[in-house]
Amino acid sequence: MKYLHTMVRVTDIEESLRFYRDLLGLRELRRRENEKGRFTLIFLAAPGDEDAQIELTFNWDPEVYTGGRNFGHLAYEVDDIYAACRRFIDGGVAISRPPRDGRMAFVRSPDGISVELLQRGEPLPLEEPWTSMPNTGVW
Repeated sequence: MKYLHTMVRVTDIEESLRFYRDLLGLRELRRRENEKGRFTLIFLAAPGDEDAQIELTFNWDPEVYTGGRNFGHLAYEVDDIYAACRRFIDGGVAISRPPRDGRMAFVRSPDGISVELLQRGEPLPLEEPWTSMPNTGVW
């Protein structure tokens, strides 16, 4: 048995790629458009870790997706939690749970998917503005 991917439905390909590719840093591996089924699949993975993929599914006919905390979240290890959070803030994404502990933060994709960011190795030294930044929304 081998893990293949996690699928999330997206409502806007470009906004989703801006989030997952440009801000989070995943790399697009392949894309498949199915005209008969009226959907596009985009597979992404962290550089150097192509075995842990995420599949973005875009249905061409508009749908309203509901979700909740029953999905849980995606999680990615980052080299510098503060730099990653700064990249999201600079990209217009709110930090749902700031890395007050120098180790863990949460952000949400344009479609509300919760993404956990974890500091590689030991937590970073506590640092402002993170230590006093409040939570925003749910995570």
